[in-house]
Amino acid sequence: MSAPAPGAVIPHLPAVAAVDVGNSKTDVALVAGDGRLLAAVRGPTASHQQVGAGPSLERLAGLLDRAAAAYGLAAGTRPVAQILVYAGAGVDLPSDERQISRGLEGAGLASRIVIVNDCHAGLRAGTRRAWGVCVISGSGMNCLGRDKAGREARFLALGEISGDWGGGGSIGMAGLDAAVRWDEGRGPATMLARTVPAHFGVRRPSAVSVGMYRGRIPERRYLELSPLVFAAAVAGDPVARAIIDRQADETVVWAAAAIRRLRLGRSEPDVVLAGGVYRAEDPAFYARIEAGIERVAPGATVIRSTAPPVVGAAMLGLDLLHGGTSPKTVEARLRAELTHDRIAPGT
Repeated sequence: MSAPAPGAVIPHLPAVAAVDVGNSKTDVALVAGDGRLLAAVRGPTASHQQVGAGPSLERLAGLLDRAAAAYGLAAGTRPVAQILVYAGAGVDLPSDERQISRGLEGAGLASRIVIVNDCHAGLRAGTRRAWGVCVISGSGMNCLGRDKAGREARFLALGEISGDWGGGGSIGMAGLDAAVRWDEGRGPATMLARTVPAHFGVRRPSAVSVGMYRGRIPERRYLELSPLVFAAAVAGDPVARAIIDRQADETVVWAAAAIRRLRLGRSEPDVVLAGGVYRAEDPAFYARIEAGIERVAPGATVIRSTAPPVVGAAMLGLDLLHGGTSPKTVEARLRAELTHDRIAPGT
């Protein structure tokens, strides 16, 4: 794919501006109607929950301008696309959708704007079907179920206040807890007592807790510990394995709730696993998930989505453009071109 030179006159706007807003980063892709990738960039989170409504809109507009400039549109071009699909973590309530929609429409960023929770993009990125189940596990967890008639099962997914456990945050904190409990004689031996403090350059787990308490270590860095817990589990650490088993069981609980609410148990649904947690390599973890889902929906297919979530947002926009499911050739082209390594990192 060759993009026009910067500053060139572009006769037509991109068909779709696809936006994936996570809790730690934002991906933006401009896509043509035939599935060609025109530009893709990555920047810091533009989540309204993380940075506030005003700053989130400024960040997103800046990323869209970066993508537009990479394609060759003049600075400040509005709209930047025919359809903008915003798929975001934290789009959990109708009030979230209204708030984000008002900001994007007021900025004139696209002729048509669609706001969805990131589970919608995760489902579309993982399967060509318009129905099924998607469980997302990034820093936290969420789930979406959709049946063949378009009915949806959704969840509050507001964190601990809505009964949630799981995701990189929960795994990381559980790993830190286990390390400190061993350090103080309150828990069993675990290799996490060595790997967790080493990650932060200190000698003992208690030093991590004190560092976070004193502000020397940003508290949110516990989110970095999920890979350490997976590594310990794969190495045979029983304490770490128990944490990962809980994550697997929570995955099944979310998926099973959606399957039961929509009565998909006999429909052989695709169950898409999306988000950073499911990029871990741990055969026992996935075997436990598959066995649990099989008990609820025999014949279900568990799919680990390897595509960037922004692919799902782009496909939702292309589906709208084509009046239904996009042609296979369009989808194949987009998936071949919009890969992790084609998203230009931000500064």
